[in-house]
Amino acid sequence: PSGTVGEEGLSELDLSGRWLVPAFIDSHVHLAYLPEAKAMLDGGIAGAVDLAAPVSALAADPGALRLLNAGPMVTAVGGYPTQSWGRNGYGLEVADALEATAAVTTLAEAGARVIKSPVDGSGGLDDAQLAAIAETAHQHNLKLAVHALGTEDSLRAARAGADVLAHTPTVGLTAATTEAWAPRAVITTLAAFGGGATTVANLAALHAQGATVLYGTDFGNTRSPGISGDELRLMGDAGMSSDAIIASGTSTPASFWGMDELGSISVGKAASWLVLQTDPRQDIGTLTQPEAVWIDGQPR
Repeated sequence: PSGTVGEEGLSELDLSGRWLVPAFIDSHVHLAYLPEAKAMLDGGIAGAVDLAAPVSALAADPGALRLLNAGPMVTAVGGYPTQSWGRNGYGLEVADALEATAAVTTLAEAGARVIKSPVDGSGGLDDAQLAAIAETAHQHNLKLAVHALGTEDSLRAARAGADVLAHTPTVGLTAATTEAWAPRAVITTLAAFGGGATTVANLAALHAQGATVLYGTDFGNTRSPGISGDELRLMGDAGMSSDAIIASGTSTPASFWGMDELGSISVGKAASWLVLQTDPRQDIGTLTQPEAVWIDGQPR
């Protein structure tokens, strides 16, 4: 069968009494940590954004998984994560704004589809470097994701032109910070940080302010390759409706990241969906236990 909805040759399916939801997009994974692209597809994840890996990962073949890869984080000399878990190629160090510009250009030319930088406030990137990274990323039509867990770091990143928080911050956000992120995006990753009350409250504040919310699990650090029940539950705790949660893993990231074939079940889109026994608007947890998963017109 064909892999696109509406194309001649796609098998006719009788799914009476079942519910169809587009396959999900996980906006924060680390496949270099845990190379389980096949298991992600089997669990209903059709697309993903890999937010930190060595340069060699830019040439990796994820199979049927639609994958946007950042490659290494652009970071300060000796900055996060080069002195800890990322010492083996997960960071690209820059000493000044000129080197920051060159690093982003190098990654873009090597195939990066998004740029990631840490903003940690202690000997990390300065404002000129952050602005240069954001500006150069945008010149290459790439978004800048930032690892920023505190309110001041998150505010600095927004003012520098960053597009998306790679995690929901874990330190309480001020009103000024949530307002600065209102026209921007945040990736949830609530369960990856233990689902603490402050983190959940931060997502609630960002969502209420109008920030774009993207479902993400930090897979690689977390271990479940399918749709995470813990993440869905915590998003609900943050005040998100079932419709908003479903959108955060389907239509919203498809639009935000430019994964145009995913995100909806409609003519011309990839035939990638979950077959569910229960209406997910009534029971969001049913997303974690699909009766069947189809990717590109093929059952898994």
